[in-house]
Amino acid sequence: MPVDRRPTNKKLPSSSLKDNIHVRIFETREGLGKAAAMAVAETIQNLLATQPTLNMVFAAAPSQNDFLAALISQPLDWDRINAFHMDEYLGLGPDAPQSFGYYLRTHLFEKVPFREVHLMNGLAAHPQAECHRYAALLEAHPTDILCLGIGENNHLAFNDPPVADFHDPVAVKIVSLDADCRQQQVNDGCFPTLADVPEQALTITIPALMAARYAFAMVPGDRKARAVANTFDQPVSERFPSTILKQHSAVQLFLDKDSSKLLQL
Repeated sequence: MPVDRRPTNKKLPSSSLKDNIHVRIFETREGLGKAAAMAVAETIQNLLATQPTLNMVFAAAPSQNDFLAALISQPLDWDRINAFHMDEYLGLGPDAPQSFGYYLRTHLFEKVPFREVHLMNGLAAHPQAECHRYAALLEAHPTDILCLGIGENNHLAFNDPPVADFHDPVAVKIVSLDADCRQQQVNDGCFPTLADVPEQALTITIPALMAARYAFAMVPGDRKARAVANTFDQPVSERFPSTILKQHSAVQLFLDKDSSKLLQL
């Protein structure tokens, strides 16, 4: 339903097409999550009507909580879906509460019976070999549906502005996290201090993310408002990695009243 952006009678449309992105705005994070889950579920059902299995890539962050909680309640053929995730900290094992593999296991992968779940290994003895391993899995399982967020510094996955490459020759790489990205992890309550946040991670690169047939971005909260506005107001460039979403042919962006407050539709 439409939401008030300011304390006036003016309302925003609940659904708009802006710069090739379908933007949907909701009053609450919960409403955002439920609507996104229904949209993703509909796409899953449509795809499984014409193909035996499908492949999905998921983001791991508190911004995805409401979406994932709603998604697991959808009556889907989970045993026909292969699951991947976007990134992982180097140096954190699968049982570390801050690891993205742990987050997705506890919020999603252990809740419904996926056909296969493929996790990045943040403790790999040879991180570059781990990149090659995961890239090979992605190549063998082309992404049908990408479920992502947008970082406070406009990153996608862990493609921060200093390392984002719209023409990256690899599908998975090792990156150093910039200060803004690491501070977001503190802001999200995932780590107590900046010093506790790992400095390196594995990430799916921008071209590999954008190869997905369908992309659904769930971006709630006041701290994401500037990043959302930048996505549309800035030219497409690695300085603002999320601007690349404007060049994808099938993106739906789900916002709440807080994350959409700087957006002009």
